[in-house]
Amino acid sequence: MIRTRICDLLGIEHPIVLGGMATGTSAPLVAAVSNAGGFGTIGLGLRNEEEVPGIIDDIRERTEKPFGVNFLLFRFEEAAFAAALAAKPPVVAFAWPRADQDLRSLFDRAHEAGAKVMFQAGEVADLKRAAEAGADVIVVQGTEGGGHVGWMATLPLLPMAVDAVAPVPVLAAGGIADGRGLAAALALGGEGVLLGTRFLATEESPIHPNFKEAIVASDGHDTLLTEIPDIVLETVWPGAMSRALRNDFIERWAGKEWALRQHQAAAFEKVQAAGKSGDAAEGRLLIGQDAGLIHDIPPAGELVRRIAAEAEEILAKRLPSFLQAG
Repeated sequence: MIRTRICDLLGIEHPIVLGGMATGTSAPLVAAVSNAGGFGTIGLGLRNEEEVPGIIDDIRERTEKPFGVNFLLFRFEEAAFAAALAAKPPVVAFAWPRADQDLRSLFDRAHEAGAKVMFQAGEVADLKRAAEAGADVIVVQGTEGGGHVGWMATLPLLPMAVDAVAPVPVLAAGGIADGRGLAAALALGGEGVLLGTRFLATEESPIHPNFKEAIVASDGHDTLLTEIPDIVLETVWPGAMSRALRNDFIERWAGKEWALRQHQAAAFEKVQAAGKSGDAAEGRLLIGQDAGLIHDIPPAGELVRRIAAEAEEILAKRLPSFLQAG
């Protein structure tokens, strides 16, 4: 069995973490990942303070295992954060801070509530800033990932981050969907992996079944970095682009972002309707390049165990076979 410092720190069996995607996580998915020995995280970035206690209670009714809550710092809501701390989750995760935010004060409040602090970013400077502010776990996110990402790929970024924030343990995110990705992350100095797109294509994922099938159908080459999904929501993410499926919605506005701003209201209504009906051609589907590695829609717990077993097989058998005595 693979065991890293992340397993000991978070109290889990496998160093596999569910990313706290705002619209891609739910209590059933979080609990399924945690019950299988991984670490589930619920995205609270779009939730208000009235919703937070019930969401955390729902998770606790489904699992006795550790889990985390995730907040987007650039759109930070104090009341929702306070409500989460009052519920005393094992881990509080953060991502996408503004340059002027005081990370240490937020991290200290989480620690005072008895929680570990996890922080995700796609640039080494941001990761160092978080480590110096007291983060217990650093997540380095490569541009291959789905949703909001930076510009550097996971392969060079991960070892750079490991060197920069040592001895704080680092998780790798972006472009990872199976045991090969976990084994590679460990080889590069990581202590585990955080997955988003791969967990969207599971039975417990809250996205529409048609969107799950679109992930399976994707070859990964049909994703791109774009501002279109954010323009339609009238949202500006600091320093980020969105990696999304290049479907009809994206194709219609690619190169015409100026026109989309003029017709934002109508485009928004169409995207919202597509999300409800499961129209994958017209929906806002944020997925990573690792969609090309996804070929099924399994139960999330089965996926956790599969990834762990694949990585263990690689580390125990395939890689040692390359070494020769003498």
